[in-house]
Amino acid sequence: MRRETRGTQCNRREFLKRGGAMAAGASALGGFLPSGVFASDDNTIRLALIGCGGRGSGAVGDALSVADEGPIKLWAMADLDKDRMTKAHDALKESFADKVDVAEDRRFAGFDAYRRAIDILRPGDIAMCTTRPYIRPLHVEYAVKKGVNVFMEKSFASDPAGVKRMLRAGEEAEKKGVKVLAGLQCRHSPARAALIEKIRAGEMGEIHTIRANRWGGARWLKANEDGANDLLGQLRLGKTHIFWVGSGQMVDNLIHQVDECCWIKDAWPVSVEGLSGRVAGSQDAGQNLDIYSMEYTFADGTKAFCGFRRMEKCRAEFATFVHGTKCAAQFSGMTHAATVQMFKDQRIGKEHVSWTPERDKFSPWQYEWNNFIRSIRKDRPHNEVKRACYSDLATLMGRAACHTGQVVTWDEIMASEFQFCDYLDTLSYDSPPPVRPGEDGRFPVPVPGKWKEV
Repeated sequence: MRRETRGTQCNRREFLKRGGAMAAGASALGGFLPSGVFASDDNTIRLALIGCGGRGSGAVGDALSVADEGPIKLWAMADLDKDRMTKAHDALKESFADKVDVAEDRRFAGFDAYRRAIDILRPGDIAMCTTRPYIRPLHVEYAVKKGVNVFMEKSFASDPAGVKRMLRAGEEAEKKGVKVLAGLQCRHSPARAALIEKIRAGEMGEIHTIRANRWGGARWLKANEDGANDLLGQLRLGKTHIFWVGSGQMVDNLIHQVDECCWIKDAWPVSVEGLSGRVAGSQDAGQNLDIYSMEYTFADGTKAFCGFRRMEKCRAEFATFVHGTKCAAQFSGMTHAATVQMFKDQRIGKEHVSWTPERDKFSPWQYEWNNFIRSIRKDRPHNEVKRACYSDLATLMGRAACHTGQVVTWDEIMASEFQFCDYLDTLSYDSPPPVRPGEDGRFPVPVPGKWKEV
């Protein structure tokens, strides 16, 4: 995932290399008295970072950069890898100084580390669930049980059963008034919201087609990597290479564009079909395919064409386009930039632009944290679970259609209890991995017509 702020791009995965650069660019939102959700007179919002990779550290940077909304501190950290946690802590401390206050006894390692980190938070604090999605439903579920607010990174689970579990946690959060922010940050972009208003007002006519693509370079897993046959090794190597760990690269990346398509339509697709495959001579030992092409259909017949490609020396694209009966528009651009513009007709190009909104002042990541912290301070409802999970399910529909070679419907994905690993609640350092590579060192790859995923 990458972030863009007013002409400057910063990859969250590169956060630990960037030091203090993340501390700049906070929003000015106007102050007010905090709600009475904090202990005694201390109105500090405490953060517990659960999953200390680049995305988690980047999200902490956004949270700590919220300005004029009262004090916020990183208070606890949890990870399976103690060294990674230490590295993340040191980089954040360098960038944010006194806003990082994580004593050694508030740094937890192990499979139960998330519980220990959440247990020392208070109502009004935030559990930042930023691990890979295989375990995220358990973390969110526990935080909600404890009455602690949640930030959950995308994607939200690796399979339909996990997303259903997340939905149940979201329902419980709604009952308890726990606030939940989801990592589909583009929903918080004012420029995109301005185009949504024009679409709803009919200025583009009837929307009949949406095109959303994310085409980039190859990322392959090498065969016979150390640890490929054990659980911890797969968690270290898997990232997006092994489906049970990280959903797969297409889902991890394209969920943003699928979410944008559903936002534009203000609806969820009724069905999807797709094609997928690998490049000739692929040496990838992971489970991903290199090309995904999906055709989503909405109830009114509108089509959304979503494509993912990872191939070297090919044209790159990272954008969402909307086509109405009156004209076309661009909804999103490179690295989630708010590249928003309406065209005179169906021709896409600078010379055909007829309208652009006021430029976003901050990155979408900063906007989402500005809004979330304000919701906590003002004690207003904020629960993005259902919308985020439905976008995840729509993306999993597309993955399943491509992997199985079948049309997959919304009803089917909503009814599915498919899961890659059915013992997530009892994972330990000694647990067997749910999948193993073959004798050639490669993990099993989807074969349409044979693969099961719904």
